[in-house]
Amino acid sequence: MVGWVKTTIHIADPILTEAKRLAAERGTTLRAVVEDALRRLLSSQRRPRRRFRLEDGSFKGDGLQPGLSWGDWDTIRAILYEGRGA
Repeated sequence: MVGWVKTTIHIADPILTEAKRLAAERGTTLRAVVEDALRRLLSSQRRPRRRFRLEDGSFKGDGLQPGLSWGDWDTIRAILYEGRGA
């Protein structure tokens, strides 16, 4: 649902005169011309969203240290925090 708000804006006389002339030519209202102009400006100012890309955090190596397996998270965690007080 679109709500309506009545507001006051200051527009330079030459711009207002041109907008009224355009509205009359199109057979529409000044409000419609102003809304259309604002919509076009706002849509042109939107930056296209860049797709998120996770950077490759891998590094060269031979995998896990000898004696570890990928499912052995308790041992891996213990090695990571060894000497850090946790």
